[in-house]
Amino acid sequence: MWRIPALWLPVLLLAVEVCHCEDVGTMLASEEVPNIPLSTTVTRSQILSAQFECYLKIIYDPPRNEAGTFCNRTWDGWLCWDDSAPGTAMQLCPVYFQDFDPSEKATKVCNSDGQWFRHPESSRIWSNYTQCQMYTKDKLTFAFSLYYLAIVGHGLSVVSLIISLCIFSYFKSLSCQRISLHKNMFLSFIFNSICTVIWLSAVANNQQLGASNPIGCKILTVLNQYTFGSNYFWMLCEGIYLHTLIIVAVFVGEQKLGWYYVLGWGFPIIPAITHAVARGLFYDDRCWISSDTHLLYIIHGPVHAALLVNLFFLLNIVRVLITKLQVTHSAESNAYMKVVRATLILIPLLGAQFILVPWRPEGRKARAIYEFIMNIFAHFQGLLVAIIFCFYNAEVQACLRRKWAQTKLVWKWTDSYSHYNTNSSGTETSRATVSLELTAPEEDTIIKPGGSVHYRANGQSNGKRCTNGEMDTPRILEATDI
Repeated sequence: MWRIPALWLPVLLLAVEVCHCEDVGTMLASEEVPNIPLSTTVTRSQILSAQFECYLKIIYDPPRNEAGTFCNRTWDGWLCWDDSAPGTAMQLCPVYFQDFDPSEKATKVCNSDGQWFRHPESSRIWSNYTQCQMYTKDKLTFAFSLYYLAIVGHGLSVVSLIISLCIFSYFKSLSCQRISLHKNMFLSFIFNSICTVIWLSAVANNQQLGASNPIGCKILTVLNQYTFGSNYFWMLCEGIYLHTLIIVAVFVGEQKLGWYYVLGWGFPIIPAITHAVARGLFYDDRCWISSDTHLLYIIHGPVHAALLVNLFFLLNIVRVLITKLQVTHSAESNAYMKVVRATLILIPLLGAQFILVPWRPEGRKARAIYEFIMNIFAHFQGLLVAIIFCFYNAEVQACLRRKWAQTKLVWKWTDSYSHYNTNSSGTETSRATVSLELTAPEEDTIIKPGGSVHYRANGQSNGKRCTNGEMDTPRILEATDI
């Protein structure tokens, strides 16, 4: 009954009479804080709601039974303070005001005589909210920088990934299991980037929407969390495939991709739905935007587990690479350069940078640098993956070069044809056809030093276009660019 909105104001007025606490206007006048726009409906309703909850807490919470002096529970106009022993009580700053940083702390001093500290100038009970605004402008500027960084990063990622998918889909010679996994992972990056941009623009950067708390913004949050999890589980799928291909190598045929689809697209639904149910029952904040809850471990726990497994795969693959390269009797510097190259290629694929740099440093400047670097990794990862696994891929480059050469020949033929009459068109067409046949290679691949690869001849695949374990490990990585 106490939580029905229609009963808030009568009960609130009754609580004011019972507790004899200072109201919002009085407290704001007595405390030396910046001019806060309390006339806004959102801010005033939030404060009244918090005041109502505080008075219920004051009335119904059991009394303090510990021996010794203490300061009584109270409402100071903005926050509710519990019974406190002598010393300094602290809690997070309120979220009512745009220029308050909710991650900072407000303090209230309890004197040794069991009385709350009074300001020397006003002689009224005083809470210290100065820390809430001390770094607000700098943090706001930095937050907007990260916001625009995220928009640009995800925008570039979406464009590059769509181009990559078009390339993989257009050239049939690139069709194989490895490319199929790449395409699904690229799709997960695209969905995650789109949902992240929409969520940042429509929810995180929209105070009015957050205050109205519609069901739509919660659904968008769930979708964003699902695509976030799907992104990392497709990274795990890539890690499992590579580890099986390079380390296990017990089969010659193709792997069954059905389980990869279940793991990449299906499994992330479980933590997303579980988190949504738990959030609605135990921490139903506005648009589920707050990160100040342990319920987020429902989402982050499986992601961290996937990253740890991928880290194991990365280390094991590097171990095998070092062993294989030692057997080939390559020069030491060349061997280590290959290992470093393979490792650097695997890191963005498997998301290992989030494991290698897990700890936030202390200090504002160090933390700001850390956040900036981690945001670059997070928001530009799709672009980095597209560059490494599509644009930098030797097979893709060979296909694009052949297509460009054929296109130039067609343009040349068209331009030449326009200068001849119909009597010479047959001769010119024959010449262009012969030139195309002589220029286009019979085999739809390239041969790299140190490794033999099965080819697709004259458009017909022999079924082994993508390596499936029949080559040595270093040659797999070198010939296919992972």
